[in-house]
Amino acid sequence: MNTLSSIRKRVFRLTQTEFAALAGVQQSTVSRWENGVAPSLDEMQAIREAAVSRGIAWDDRWFFEAPPSERDTASAA
Repeated sequence: MNTLSSIRKRVFRLTQTEFAALAGVQQSTVSRWENGVAPSLDEMQAIREAAVSRGIAWDDRWFFEAPPSERDTASAA
């Protein structure tokens, strides 16, 4: 799974359309991100700010390494 897809599904738990609205882009842009086109720095910042505003403990490494799944986190505990 692509890191942006992981962020959308594991961290935000949103559809592509919902995630696009949150990031201020079109759904087709989210699709391109999930198919290998990297978001711009401004788009990454919008994603980070959206996470922080939702109270999500954000880690910028997730843009490069997929965030852990709930299952991975639960098994580590």
